Amino acid sequence: MAIPAELVSKAQEHVDSGAFFAELSDLVRYPTVSDHPSGRVAIKAYLDEVLTPALNALGCTVTTYPNPDQDGGPFLIGTRIESPELPTLLCYGHADVVDGHEGRWSDGRDPWTLTADGERWYGRGSADNKGQHLINLTALKLLLAEKGSLGFNLKFLFETGEEIGSPGLDEFVAAHREKLSADVLIASDGPRLDAATPTLFLGARDSVRIALDVDLRPDAYHSGNWGGVLRNPATTLAGAIACLVDGHGRVQVPALLPPELPDSVRAALAGLEIGDTPGDPALDEGWGDTGLTAAERLYGWNTLEVLSLGAADIDRPVNAIPGRARAMLQLRYVAGTDVDGVGEAITKHLAAQGFSMVDVTAEASFVASRTPVDDPWVGWAKDVLDEVSEHPVAILPSFGGGLPNHVFTDVLGLPTLWLPHSYPGCLQHAPDEHLTAPIAREGVVLAMALFYALGRRVRGCRPDSGSGSTPSPAPRCHALPRG
Repeated sequence: MAIPAELVSKAQEHVDSGAFFAELSDLVRYPTVSDHPSGRVAIKAYLDEVLTPALNALGCTVTTYPNPDQDGGPFLIGTRIESPELPTLLCYGHADVVDGHEGRWSDGRDPWTLTADGERWYGRGSADNKGQHLINLTALKLLLAEKGSLGFNLKFLFETGEEIGSPGLDEFVAAHREKLSADVLIASDGPRLDAATPTLFLGARDSVRIALDVDLRPDAYHSGNWGGVLRNPATTLAGAIACLVDGHGRVQVPALLPPELPDSVRAALAGLEIGDTPGDPALDEGWGDTGLTAAERLYGWNTLEVLSLGAADIDRPVNAIPGRARAMLQLRYVAGTDVDGVGEAITKHLAAQGFSMVDVTAEASFVASRTPVDDPWVGWAKDVLDEVSEHPVAILPSFGGGLPNHVFTDVLGLPTLWLPHSYPGCLQHAPDEHLTAPIAREGVVLAMALFYALGRRVRGCRPDSGSGSTPSPAPRCHALPRG
């Protein structure tokens, strides 16, 4: 049963009337920068003054918890239990944002004041992540107002340190596993495939930062007097990097690649076009593993990128052989890649190529993870979204960036459905970050469709999704209902 037309109209009207813009304005004005002391004050106010009232209005009891990691901020859990016989939905969002980059926004815009320019709404957090969790909260609010109940139990987890790597999140979720037990996660973060394509992604690639340091001597020496007899650390570093990833972006170390590209992932990515939105950069022919499509390289495979590279003063070189050269590389990797021994594998590979003088340091952030493409919840969600979307819904096994999906798949054992309400050109983490009105308008409808369907189509039974969530006396389904 499709979502009633009157609910769709109410969702659209909430955005068209300016009500959603006004609400998002209130959220953006809190400078919740998680890596700054003043931001920690704003984060507490955001939890107390914005999120707690919003969740209370949904009938949730709300508790704020300290972070077990002193480097992280607090967590907030909202809970609404309608009946133990109903399925339980877990939602997620993060209250923190990156630095505002004041003074660098176009046309003198203030990052903490939501500003409309045509269909673009500019402000820090408008796309990442305040606009996204507001869309989901709005859909839940409108649905509850219309029906008087949700038809499922609701749990909402907010963290406040996602932009600094989610310190303490794994430990907190593990310690509060029972409070967060559910049947499925539906959350919003990251971008769609493109601005026009509703997207569902099932997990995330993640990254390992790899520092290469060639520190040969404390001083620089005149190249005319010593060139040809002293090893040049910059030349050495360039050669070492080329041993890891060649000049055409192809990874040269098998240990840095996943074991395979599963057929289910290949099928999900078949036919997807990358870089079709106006303003996107042109894709470079011959870059990366040309045996894979662009979508497979971006969403289903590993890449090794050079983020920074330097020796001496690049802008004012002198006629001297530098004493030291450094580079920072990043391995973006998909689920299934063994990254525990990345540093050791690179060190061993470089030594075999004659570069034992290169010091290697590897540091991981989140953990790559994904829900299987053939999980029953995925087919259910795509069916629901296709009913209300004007465009076919893209299914991405993983999105290109990183987020803490693994705490839900690996710690809580949940299938994860991410419905992003942004697009790749939103300029998140940069000046001029923005949410677009069309995506917000459609996003409220899409989110409401999923929530409406969850309350109607799986009432009284939980799909057998292999979630590993807490057992319940309610019967389990062996396949998701369709139609």
